[in-house]
Amino acid sequence: MSDQAFASPDALNTELAKTIAHRLQLGITARGKATLVVSGGSTPRPLFAQLATVNIPWEHVTVLLADERWVPSDHEASNEAMVRQHLLQERAAAAQLLSLLPNFPDEARNLAKVRDQLEQLGTFDVVILGMGGDRHTASLFPCAKEIHEGLSTLHTALMTHPSTAPHARISLSRKRLEDCRWGAVHIVGQEKLEVANHAKTISKAAEAPIATFLSPKGQFQLWHAP
Repeated sequence: MSDQAFASPDALNTELAKTIAHRLQLGITARGKATLVVSGGSTPRPLFAQLATVNIPWEHVTVLLADERWVPSDHEASNEAMVRQHLLQERAAAAQLLSLLPNFPDEARNLAKVRDQLEQLGTFDVVILGMGGDRHTASLFPCAKEIHEGLSTLHTALMTHPSTAPHARISLSRKRLEDCRWGAVHIVGQEKLEVANHAKTISKAAEAPIATFLSPKGQFQLWHAP
């Protein structure tokens, strides 16, 4: 798919929010429900603020994260807390949040529960991924010993332990993230664009996990702004 370039982050977020809402509405109309997978970090916060005001039947939308840090949900590093604060507001407050930490801190029970829930959800309607400067996406880090598992497993989720970032993580697998009707990689800044473009030239998937989602045959588009 072709990249989507915008003159400013505001323009990007406005158009991406409209596109996400349209895709969710399509799912609701066709199947009575829709699923939205989002990413953590600071980049999507302005997008979430715009998306929260969109007038769709949010009560039929399930929101979940592509990954989560292994911390309590009230921890300052919690992606779930960020989503509650910035996305599940205004109209979007009616959406259902599917936590990736239903049995925290029991790692084995938690992972089993999350895998079961993800298997029951079916194909995602929308997946919005981010990207780190090391070319990771979700919690599929090149430095993590589990990177090959994350890119190849048939399981829906796994635990990862990146050596260059704090906290263990729970992450959706490549296979589960790719099981979507529409997806985008959302980045802001010239430096990140250069990282993404360089990642596409790296042949070893484990060294550039983001590139596996941006391949010409994939359903993910790169949405970016300076």
